[in-house]
Order: sequence, then C-alpha cells, then structure tokens
Amino acid sequence: MQTNKTSKTSKTNKANKTNKTSKTNMTNETKLWGGRFSEKTAASVEAFTASIHYDRRLYRQDIAGSQAHAKMLVRQGLISVEEGEQIRQGLAAIEQEIEQGVFAFKPELEDIHMNIEKALVDRIGPAGAKLHTARSRNDQINLDLRLYLREASEVLAGLLDGVRTSFVSLARRYLGAVMPGYTHMQRAQPVLISHHMLAYYEMFGRDRERLSDCAKRINVLPLGAAALAGTGLPIDREFVAAELGFPKVTANSMDTVGDRDFAVEFVAACTLIQLHLSRLSEELVLWSSSEFRFVELADSFCTGSSIMPQKKNPDIPELIRGKSGRVVGNLMSLLTMLKGLPLTYNRDLQEDKEPVFDTMDTVAQGLAITAELLAHMKFNTARLEEATKTGYMTATDLADYLVVKNVPFRQAHAIVGQTVAYCVKKKKELIELSLEELRQFSPVIEDDVFAVLTVKGSVDSRRSTGGTSMVRVKEALAKAERELGI
Repeated sequence: MQTNKTSKTSKTNKANKTNKTSKTNMTNETKLWGGRFSEKTAASVEAFTASIHYDRRLYRQDIAGSQAHAKMLVRQGLISVEEGEQIRQGLAAIEQEIEQGVFAFKPELEDIHMNIEKALVDRIGPAGAKLHTARSRNDQINLDLRLYLREASEVLAGLLDGVRTSFVSLARRYLGAVMPGYTHMQRAQPVLISHHMLAYYEMFGRDRERLSDCAKRINVLPLGAAALAGTGLPIDREFVAAELGFPKVTANSMDTVGDRDFAVEFVAACTLIQLHLSRLSEELVLWSSSEFRFVELADSFCTGSSIMPQKKNPDIPELIRGKSGRVVGNLMSLLTMLKGLPLTYNRDLQEDKEPVFDTMDTVAQGLAITAELLAHMKFNTARLEEATKTGYMTATDLADYLVVKNVPFRQAHAIVGQTVAYCVKKKKELIELSLEELRQFSPVIEDDVFAVLTVKGSVDSRRSTGGTSMVRVKEALAKAERELGI
C-alpha cells in the first residue's frame, strides 16, 4: 500500500510538473517574443503597454505592408511560393474578418501587428511564422503610420478643397457687395465681401500646400530598416517600395526606426488648419451676434438654450474654436515625446499614434462641417453696407488724395487726422463735410474729393495686385475657380 501510494504520489507530482511546464510554454507562446522569458507578463503591464485599442485602426495598412513584404520574401527565395500564397490568402481572410467586425482582438497581444500575426499563425501554421522574416515591429509600425498619413493627407486635401469651394461660392454670390474691413477689431477700410472670402481661400490654400509638401517626407519606405541596423538577409527594399507606391526608401536604418518627424510635421500642418478654422469661427460667432448682425447662420447649424427660449447659439463655430486646444495639445505632446529620445527606437514612440489619430479626426470633422455651414450661411448685405458708412473708413483715401495733390504723406496723414478729430467733434462722417469745411484743413482739396470719400470710390481705388477693387477681385475669383475646376 505504501509503495503504491508513493508511486501514485510520484506520478501525480510528475504530472503536475508536466502541466506546469505546459502552461508556462503556452504562456510564452502567446507572446510572439516570449522565448526569452520564463514568467508570465503581469496583467498590469499588459494593460499599461497595450496599444491595440487605438492602433487597431491601422489594420489595413498593416496587412498591405505584410502582403508586399511576403511577396518580396517569395521573390528573394526566403520563403516558398506556396508559403507566400498561404500568407496572402490568410491575411486577406483576416482583413475580411476585421471589416466584418468578427475578428477577436486580444489586448494581451499588445498591438495590431501581433494580433494579426498570431491570427495568421493560428490560421495557416508554420508559414505564418515566417512572415516576420527580415523585419521588426520597429520598421513595421513606421510603415503603417506612413501609409496611414499618406491616405490622411489626401483626405484632408479633398476636405480643404471643399471648404475653399464654399468660400469661392460665397465670393461669387456676393460679388460687388461691401463690408467693413477691420484692424484691431475696429472698422478700418471698406472691402468687398468677396475679397474677405477669398482671403480665407488663400489661407486654406497654404494649408493644402503644406500637406502636399509634408507628403513628400511621409512617402518614403521605412521597411527593411528592421530593428535598427538593417538585415543580413537578401531583401529587396526597392521592390517593396514599388509595390506600396513609395518613390524612394529611407537612407539610414537607425534614423528610420527612431524617426517621427513626418508625424510631427503632419500634426503641425493640421494645427495650422485648425487654427485657421478657429479664426474663421471667431468671426462667425461675432458676425452672427445681435451686435454685428452681419450673417445669418442656418437654424440647422445652431442650437438653443435650455432656459432662454429666444436664444440661437452658434455652437458649431464655438466647438471648432474650442477643439483648437486639443489639436495644439497634440502637437505639443509629440514634440515633448521626441525631445529627449536617444537613437534608435524607444517605447515612448508608442505615444505617437493617439495624438495623430485625434488630430486627423478633429480636423477632418471641422473641415467637413465648416463647408456645410458656409453653404447655408447668408450675409446681411444691407447691414454690412450700412456699417461701411460710419467710422471714417475713407480717411486713408483722403490722405491718398492729398498725396496725389503733391502733399507729403506724413503731412497728409496729419491733415486727415485733424479732419477726423473735427468730424468727431461735429458728429459727422467725412462724406458729410462740405467743401469749405474740408478746405480749412488743406487748400489743395477740390470738388473731386467727394468721389474719393464714397465707399464705392474707396473700394474701386484699391487696384494694386491683391487689392479689394472689383477688377482685382474678379481676377482673383476667376483664378480660384480655375484652380478648383468649377
């Protein structure tokens, strides 16, 4: 009995040991990098380091990169044609599952790369384990992010064109109508509404150019840099670049895996877009107020008050203005993340994606809804014209008139300043002064001065390139329509 009991105990201990070993091996196998480790990763560490909850949106880019990489491995003889086909079909099936919403993402697998690779290995076996030949997650994520930002740049360019088209449409619709132009938020000189709208067309045009320029540095293939030193295996980076539409490959493997300049540059370009949206929003908030009454925002783009039934609040411009803070913060986050990193890859770089994704989402939504809002907005032209008739807005025109009469500009400036002071005292506008009143400040003033002092005369005189005269605005409008193909 004792012998049997001992024997039974011995067998039980052996079985327990075997089961323990089996469980340990199983745990290691769930981590594709787990061969080095003998202990299970702490649950708190898995939760803290996981990025799958946000980088899962890179699944298309990750699979596209893997497909091109596998094709290259076959071409170079690093895997067989049959293995390459298994990988191709397996990745295609995984992509379909993700798009159908049936793919099970596992936080313990950390990121999008490991989730897809583990699913591939489970699906096709040993061939799947060969996919990661000659690459690292370091160059893989760099590739995914570049592919994402390349697409994002194209999306934003289209949305920018949509907003610019809205400005051009407004400029065409209100061609000839006038409004006050401001400096220091004080009425300064009369301008055409169209001129003001085309100012934003130019502003967002620069944003589009910045994105195009940024795309040149995004559109460089990083795959092949591997962990940091390149690879000793006979890969063909140029082939992969051609497959993925990259015109060139990165030049230094160490720089490549630690580089996020392209992401910073993209977010910086987006920050300027958001700031421009915010500047526009500030004007729309002011212009739609009872104090200004310059524009009427459509009811469908405004909200009311829960307590004041008369209110019509410009919530869309206000939210766009408010969201500028998060986009600026995203840029600061990236800059701060990078500022102390030694070469090459550091886990800090995992923090690049959330600011990038949030920036893209915020700016894209802002551009889209702004284009809609502008398409339904109406200018109160009567109110705008009325506003150009107060505030001595043709004072500069009177100074220019004196210059034409050979009065030095500084002297002319002083003369007009005295004239305006007289108007303030008499509670008159410049156009309301008689010739005799005007001549007391300068004897060179003649009857022809009154044509200069009208709003129309002021606007029409601004014929310098880029000016607000009808001639120049028509030229600018036609140019903008040609650029947009409308």
